[in-house]
Amino acid sequence: MFKKTILAIALAATSLPSLADSNSDLKTIIDNHWQNAKAEKIFFRTDPDGWKPNGTLPDWSEQAIAKRQAYNNSVLKNLASIDPKTLNSEQLMNYRLFKYERETEQQSYLYQDKYFPVNFLSGWHTYFAEAPANMAFLTAEDYDAFLVSLGDYPRFNQQNINLMKQGIQTGFTHYCETFKNYGQSISAHIVKQPENSALYEPFTRIPNTFSAAQKETYQNKAKTLIASKVVPAYQHFYDFFENEYMPHCRAQPGIASIKGGLDYYKYTVNYYTTTNATPKQIHELGLKEVARIKAQMQAIIDSVGFDGSYSDFLEFLATDEQFYATDPQDLLEKTAFITQKMYGKLPTYFGHLPRNTFTIKGSASRGAFYMPPPDNRSPGTYFLASTPKLQPLYNLEALSLHEAIPGHHLQNAIAMELDVPEFRRTLSHSAFGEGWALYTERLGKEAGFYQSPYSDFGRLGYEMWRAVRLVVDTGIHAFGWSRQKAIDYLADHTALPQSAVEDQIDRYISWPGQALSYKMGEIKIRELRAKAEKELGAQFDIRSFHDTIIGQGSLPMAVLEDVINDWIAQQKLAI
Repeated sequence: MFKKTILAIALAATSLPSLADSNSDLKTIIDNHWQNAKAEKIFFRTDPDGWKPNGTLPDWSEQAIAKRQAYNNSVLKNLASIDPKTLNSEQLMNYRLFKYERETEQQSYLYQDKYFPVNFLSGWHTYFAEAPANMAFLTAEDYDAFLVSLGDYPRFNQQNINLMKQGIQTGFTHYCETFKNYGQSISAHIVKQPENSALYEPFTRIPNTFSAAQKETYQNKAKTLIASKVVPAYQHFYDFFENEYMPHCRAQPGIASIKGGLDYYKYTVNYYTTTNATPKQIHELGLKEVARIKAQMQAIIDSVGFDGSYSDFLEFLATDEQFYATDPQDLLEKTAFITQKMYGKLPTYFGHLPRNTFTIKGSASRGAFYMPPPDNRSPGTYFLASTPKLQPLYNLEALSLHEAIPGHHLQNAIAMELDVPEFRRTLSHSAFGEGWALYTERLGKEAGFYQSPYSDFGRLGYEMWRAVRLVVDTGIHAFGWSRQKAIDYLADHTALPQSAVEDQIDRYISWPGQALSYKMGEIKIRELRAKAEKELGAQFDIRSFHDTIIGQGSLPMAVLEDVINDWIAQQKLAI
């Protein structure tokens, strides 16, 4: 019965009406796919930090995954009937991106992605708990949909647990040492009083347009669901994780230690970098970048007259009180000043700016990160560590430019406003987004930031951190590095606090390949800018270049290169 159902879905998807031309055929295929994605609530290659529970939660059952796989195969079959040479320029870009996404989605079903619904930083349980604080709750429909999500959480939770059970059966489990304290991320949400749950937060800010009786009804429903459904589900996950999953954790940090693991790693490398670079090529590139950046960092050490070694200087930065805010409020205020200063610089470097803005909040859990808004009813959010000792001030400029503007927020907000098919507004290629954000850290130097040598050292330290990732990620997963060897290498080359160093290595161990995307993407963007500057000379327009880079939404590296090459050719014609 199940196989017959899958076949029927696939056949239905391939039966398209006869349309006038290839452009309209493509539009129909894309529109149908988006409607299916909305029904499934599964959007491939989107930023997980942008996920917002809204009604029934996604289905991660074996049957649902097989259904999506069959549907995706049918979409690719439809695309094969379209000759890209017959498409106009606008639809050709849609075709290239859509085909790339469907091909990479097809590939994902052949590997072990589904067995890792958690990593060191996050998981379905943290995304679910953290999402409401960044959602707009303005109408009864908003609250009704969220109540449905709360009620559906036990089913969603169990399906993800089932995937981890399959991972145990196949050997695709996480490394023991990395996850020894992970249970805390689950137990934090096992609360005795539902009012203390992060999931109750939306019900503390019900708009005054609701009557007192309506507010009380919604609050009581939320308390009941959290107490009877959500908290028991978190307890169930905690018990499974501690009693069943951890006894089967893998003994070695590298994914290549598992049968089939090296092939899986090569897949993740290509997935996150959107290139065909091999682990060996990336490792060697990382070593070269580390040497280049270290020479620049040493030059700053020499310029400030520091009497000591490179490691001594890192220790000085890590321990001297001048490099830390006095309290969380001081840290947030200094961050706000940096972003406001950058706002004033944006028109110099960008011709097009988005309408949406962002807010800054302290984070007690995941350090610094950006969370995009679900829609234009709410802002994006730049989170950073609430504990001053975890966020040195010499890194604050580079960090804020990366996470907010002109980095993640600017790129995401512009993408949300593009007049393109909806799937393109939510696309997230890690190499593009993280590469762009890292590129903007250096752009800040052009914009007049990093006047302090210590801040400039912090900028280089952040670039070094991303270069080191090329070495340690490949070292761990392809070349047999131990966790301690990776920790020592990262600590020796960056000014990160020791606790942050260990956390970062555990992140790379649990999320193979993702950390490569930052430097690989940034290098490509810098290469494209250098090419444009060389070929256009005095006619090079930095505002137009930046608008072109982020004006098509998130792109794989090969497509981005074609976009910039076309832009260069157009600029030459205008000279």
